[in-house]
Amino acid sequence: MRTMNPSPGTAPTAGPESAPNPAAPVVEVGIGALTIHDVVAVAKRGAHVRISDESLAAVAASRTTIERLADDAVAHYGVSTGFGALATRHIPVDLRTQLQRSLVRSHAAGSGPEVEREVVRALMLLRVSTLATGRTGIRPETLQAYVGMLNAGITPVVREYGSLGCSGDLAPLAHCALALTGEGTVRDRRGEERNAADALRAAGLSPVVLREKEGLALINGTDGMLGMLCLAIDDLHRLLPTADIAAAMSVEGLLGSDDVFAADLQALRPHPGQATSAANLRKVLRASLIRDSHRDPEACTRVQDAYSLRCHPQVAGGARDTLTHAVAVAERELASAIDNPVVTLDGRVESNGNFHGAPVAYVLDFLAIVVADLAGISERRTDRFLDPARNHGLPPFLAEDPGVDSGLMIAQYTQAAIVSELKRLAAPASVDSIPSSAMQEDHVSMGWSAARKLRTAIDGLTRVIAIELYTAARGIQLRAPLAPAPASAVAIAALPGRPGPDRFLSPEIEAAVTAVATGDLLRAVEQVTGPLA
Repeated sequence: MRTMNPSPGTAPTAGPESAPNPAAPVVEVGIGALTIHDVVAVAKRGAHVRISDESLAAVAASRTTIERLADDAVAHYGVSTGFGALATRHIPVDLRTQLQRSLVRSHAAGSGPEVEREVVRALMLLRVSTLATGRTGIRPETLQAYVGMLNAGITPVVREYGSLGCSGDLAPLAHCALALTGEGTVRDRRGEERNAADALRAAGLSPVVLREKEGLALINGTDGMLGMLCLAIDDLHRLLPTADIAAAMSVEGLLGSDDVFAADLQALRPHPGQATSAANLRKVLRASLIRDSHRDPEACTRVQDAYSLRCHPQVAGGARDTLTHAVAVAERELASAIDNPVVTLDGRVESNGNFHGAPVAYVLDFLAIVVADLAGISERRTDRFLDPARNHGLPPFLAEDPGVDSGLMIAQYTQAAIVSELKRLAAPASVDSIPSSAMQEDHVSMGWSAARKLRTAIDGLTRVIAIELYTAARGIQLRAPLAPAPASAVAIAALPGRPGPDRFLSPEIEAAVTAVATGDLLRAVEQVTGPLA
């Protein structure tokens, strides 16, 4: 899969700029579920992790069950057998350490570009969360060693390809487990690539020798796809109100009407996300003298605005409601203990299918559709600004001297190229399945692939919204001496560039992307409007 370069604040590449902060707050992992905020705090902001005493006691209790079964003459999957299609072989006691080591080594088979540090930290935290439930049979000291690696800022090098999203994100998690044993490659706190054993030693940690069931417990979960879902939810909670700001500024700059965003009209179709989006537009457009300049029906003969202006709350509202569903799925998954076999509350060790990533994969794909459509309606508004037949008195391409200057012509090309890519990324990964493990694993979710393409899509949406904002800002400025809404004025001040002769556009576009990705523009506007949901 070809991925776009991640935008600041959205998907930073592995490196010292995203290294964890030793002075960061602590997230306690216990029997209860983590929150999406917890995942983001550890993955993006370097928060440390602590295991609750209650969890350590539960882990110790379930370990006694595994150790009892290890001495049983009857074979037990994952404890005294091979794995997957090789589960029919009973493994003697003297080979079980080698069994766990071989499992991790063989499954650490990823290939391709390196996965971002924040994604790896998210999946490590989520594996810790499942281990801490006491349902996996891992030893307390192994769990603490894994937490120690996370807190030391040691991030295993995980590769783009390797997970089918069933039996867990096996290859990505295996690369992390391999580092725990002192093998493989990692990045240290400063982002420097190192041998895992050297990095553990430098952090005062010792490699772990895995015992019965532990290798399997370390690699069998939906943690990678769930981590990326949590990160995507965090990004979209910032991007959706930012998209509303962009839409409102486009309505203003294109002399559109805010009457259609009235609360009573929106209530006729009571989707909650639609009402929220329309309320945001009303807040941003409040006190616009540009809008007031064309309220007279005799001076303004247009009856209705184009769909891309009039229907934004319906599109962005549907996106919000989809995101609400995704949050519900993520929260249920965060409350899960995913392993196979699992140690039940009454002490049984049972095989199950909870590692199948379908529930997560579906919402990852659903969000990719939403992202593509939000970007599509944004690009249509940008295009209207540049067309003198539709922009109501603005110069072609918002150029200083059309013909000599091309204005923002090619900025829209860039936006259109991204939107086209997002439409391809909206094709679902979860409808595909390639049987594996000699047909033992004959239906898989492809959830990891769905998550990877969603990350790329969110980066693209960030850029599309930034270009719309950049375009709308210039269009509004060209309406001078009419004054924009106070919220628009603040947004314009937070964006680079002013109308004038052609100049090198790429740096200004990238600066606009940064303002969107970091949330700086949203925070600036909220100083005027109050919170935008």
